Amino acid sequence: MDSNSKATHQGQPVQVEIGEKESEGIYSNFVLIAHSPSEFIIDFARILPGLPKAKVFSRIVMTPQHAQLLHGALTENLKKFEDRFGPIKVQGKDGQVRNVGF
Repeated sequence: MDSNSKATHQGQPVQVEIGEKESEGIYSNFVLIAHSPSEFIIDFARILPGLPKAKVFSRIVMTPQHAQLLHGALTENLKKFEDRFGPIKVQGKDGQVRNVGF
């Protein structure tokens, strides 16, 4: 099964195709980020309570420019989400729940 979605790249329409396996997605609750002068490496992992290690299920490698564009897109979409559904609450290291708004 292929699903098509419309997107733009540098102002030009792009048809995005996603396969059946990819459309299922991969759950991740732990992210590791590393970088060099030429690339960002983002590992999406899963960690289970009480276990000392996490397993990486997907690695994305991108240029710093694309990482900056991803940051902007995430910021924009988080704002849209919070405008619609309210502030996202995040538990801090001290156990306190905080609203993280823009």
